[in-house]
Amino acid sequence: MTSTKEETFFIIKPDAIEKGYVGEILSIAEKHGLHIKALKVVPPSTELLSLHYFELIKKPFFNEVLAHMTRTSLVVGVFEGENAVSKWRTLLGHTDPSKAEAGTIRAKYGDAEKFENAAHGSASIEEAKREIALWFPSSSDMINIANYVGPN
Repeated sequence: MTSTKEETFFIIKPDAIEKGYVGEILSIAEKHGLHIKALKVVPPSTELLSLHYFELIKKPFFNEVLAHMTRTSLVVGVFEGENAVSKWRTLLGHTDPSKAEAGTIRAKYGDAEKFENAAHGSASIEEAKREIALWFPSSSDMINIANYVGPN
């Protein structure tokens, strides 16, 4: 596989936030070479979530998705690193926590009974670009935390 430095978008979802897993999830990503380029806590917005999950709007479970995602504020951000999209997706595991490989974020922190899977990750570079533009619409929203903290 060719290494390519790229960006990917992530959401740490309400179930993981409520259980106190934000730090652990971010730490897993960082330990695997993904650097936090942008990070913010945002209040839930039905409008923004509808734009984000536009492909699910006509699905019968869409209202459940909205109910889950608007329970509390969301932690959203951008990871940067070599093959960031595929690396983050691999760390997340299968979207269904009961099918996620042991040790993945969704296997460790998801709840299969409630189909709550702890975090979101862009499925492709194109999707990452769309999601980053949606959640970080202006360059002033993209404060690179590397400017404030040095490398380990």
